[in-house]
Parts: sequence; structure tokens; C-alpha cells
Amino acid sequence: MLTPAVLSVDLNALARNYHTLEALTGVPVHPVVKADGYGLGAAPCAKRLMAEGARTFFVARAAEGLALRTSLGSEPTIYVLDGCHGEIAGALKAANVRPVLNQPAQMAAWAAAGGGACGLQIDTGMNRIGFRPEDAPEMFAGLELVLTHLACADEPANPMNRQQRDLFAVSVQRYPGVTRSFANSSGCFLGRDFQFDTARPGVALFGGGPEGKPDTRIAPVATLLADVLQVRDVPAGESVGYGRGFIADRPVRVATVATGYADGVMRSYSPRGEVWIANETRPLLGRVSMDVCAVDVTGLDVSVGDKAELFGPNRPVDAAAAAAGTISYELLTSITTRVPRAYTQ
Repeated sequence: MLTPAVLSVDLNALARNYHTLEALTGVPVHPVVKADGYGLGAAPCAKRLMAEGARTFFVARAAEGLALRTSLGSEPTIYVLDGCHGEIAGALKAANVRPVLNQPAQMAAWAAAGGGACGLQIDTGMNRIGFRPEDAPEMFAGLELVLTHLACADEPANPMNRQQRDLFAVSVQRYPGVTRSFANSSGCFLGRDFQFDTARPGVALFGGGPEGKPDTRIAPVATLLADVLQVRDVPAGESVGYGRGFIADRPVRVATVATGYADGVMRSYSPRGEVWIANETRPLLGRVSMDVCAVDVTGLDVSVGDKAELFGPNRPVDAAAAAAGTISYELLTSITTRVPRAYTQ
């Protein structure tokens, strides 16, 4: 029990999701592996996706792009969504990592570094980063990709999806022959006319549903398992955990499970969190602590060393995230480095 909590990553499920999204969109899928592959390990996940046919990847930060280039070698195309500033442009150029240019200063920095292949982001309504359509530059040497980002793709009926799609279609007319990338994870599910030339999914590859809830088309990739450290009987009237967060109104059998907020299991799971244990879904009791949480195992055959599944095939990551009042993106990227990653393939 050297590492009583482990995050298992099913690379076969990752591959299935990749091919599912290929079939669904009908266009090449360019995976987003930012934030260390949504917490699951950018390098091992990208290497498996390369084996499945992926040749272009996206990250958020320049440092992520440089690290991924070192891991993957010279073959794949890597884009940095943040773009480049100052000396970072030279580092990207040297490593053959492409910035997605978002503002005039980045265009100038990239040109000063020697220019070359790059992307361009047009902000079609999210007002985050990128050129407004009316301010976007004309076609320039080295431009190979134009993209935008959907703000409401997880709400399929939201009219903003169509508004952004139509604005993007008009905006990219000034860039003939340039690859157009539009759909994010949820956008992959909006229909073929939202796909343009390439899709750019992230969390859907790693098991997150397109509407923030489980979807049978997306296979679970990550499983967080933790050992039971102790099992005890708590009489009626006694409490469990800090602040007497749970007071037993009947005799309760409680398992102490070896994972807490230092592992990324959010304190906000209290009081709605659940785990899968002994083939049942059971509630957490009281507050999640730094290193452990308590589970109601009354009536179950549970012993020290048994496993509790915080999320995985029996406890979908979207459902687990909802119980913590968050989304699968935050849940996955919150799992800390104290929890080792184990890969199956």
C-alpha cells in the first residue's frame, strides 16, 4: 500500500474515443492534450493517439508545446493556443512548434523570430483571446490554420452556436486554402456542418460527455481507485469527520478511504459525493479531509485493502464532477501528482 490511490488510464478507451469522434465528425481529429493531457499524461496519451493516426496536437502553453515536442519527436505538428510573446517565439521556432497568433504583437514577435508555419485565432463571440473578425489580418505567408472556439457547444440548442458557425464561415473566406478548425469536444456532436476541415476535441477524448453528463458514445478513460484503510462501526449519535459534518441517526459502518483533497478529490464533494464500492454506489459521510474520506458501507462486506472507485466505469466522471458542483475538466485536471498514473493498453 505504498500508493493507496491510483489513477488508471485506459489507453484503449482513449483510442476508441478518438475513432468515435473521427466517425462522428467525418473530418480529421486533432487532439487537444493541454494541461498534461487533462491530467492523464500528455506524452503517453499523445503517443497512443499517434499510433491511431493523429498527426496534429494542440496545447495551451508554450512550455507544454516544447515538452510535447521532446516526448513525441519531430513527426507531429504541434500548435500552442496561447500563441507567442517575445523570446518565446524564438524557442517555438527552434523546436518547430507553431503558435496560434491571437493579436498583432504576437504576429510581430513571430515575424521577428523568422516566421513560418503558424495558426490564427478569430474570436467569434467568446471574447477571450483572438482577433475580432473586423480586426483580423489579411492572408499572410506561413498561415496554415485558422480556428475559433465555441462558447456554448455543450448546449446544443443555444443559438450562439449557429451564430459563431456562420460568422466563422464568413471570416475564413479571406484565407483560401487554409485549414479551418471549429469544433471542440461538444462541437463534434453538433452536426456535420459544424466541422469544417478538422475537429479539435479535448475532454471528450478523455471520457467527458458532450453536454457535461455521461454519454454512451464516449468510453470512460480514467479510473480513480483508492484503498480502504480502516472499517469501523459508529453508534447512533456519534459523528464522522471534521466539524461533525455527519452525525449518525442510526448505527453506521464506515470505511475510511485513502484519498482526499491533497489527491484532488474535492472538498466540495461534501455532502453529495458517492463512490462505487463492493458493487454498490455508496455516499460519502461528512467532510472530505486532506488525505482520506469516509464512506457509508453499512450492510456491505468491505475490508481493509478493498478498493473504492471515485470515478471510472461504474461512477462516470461527469456524474462525479456534478456531485462536487463542478465539471469533468476541473475534476480530471485537479488530480494531483501524489496520485501515480497507471496505463493500460
